[in-house]
Amino acid sequence: MKLIDEFRVFAVKGNAFDLAVGVIIGAAFGAIVTSLVNDVIMPPIGYLTGGIDFTDIFINLSGGDYPSLAAAKEAGAATINVGVFLNRVISFLIVAWVLFLLVRQMNRLKRKEEAAPTAPAAPAPELVVLQEIRDLLAAERDRSGS
Repeated sequence: MKLIDEFRVFAVKGNAFDLAVGVIIGAAFGAIVTSLVNDVIMPPIGYLTGGIDFTDIFINLSGGDYPSLAAAKEAGAATINVGVFLNRVISFLIVAWVLFLLVRQMNRLKRKEEAAPTAPAAPAPELVVLQEIRDLLAAERDRSGS
């Protein structure tokens, strides 16, 4: 099989396509969570802490004095970006919480499906024919034995 044919078979398989869709949706969901953290959650926390912008919390390793992380980065200073890390941790916790709730709900739905009683499956046609033959033989034996 040619390499291109093998790749085509791989690419159109359901699992590879589902994975690609999941990655794209995950990236979009990550952008939403980042916006939620940066634009909705962190501003009130910054307000409650006296106007501190968490993204500007950094440790300067190069010895200069910079008013913000952006200024330090522009100057090429080496920094430890504590605030950016804190925002990413909060983003991760939100994503983890949402995924936990999603998986929990899916598990509940699966349990309900498993718990739902199912009607017994109809016997196979061969079994029905064999049961009819058995019943006919038993009836014939009863007639001849009586």
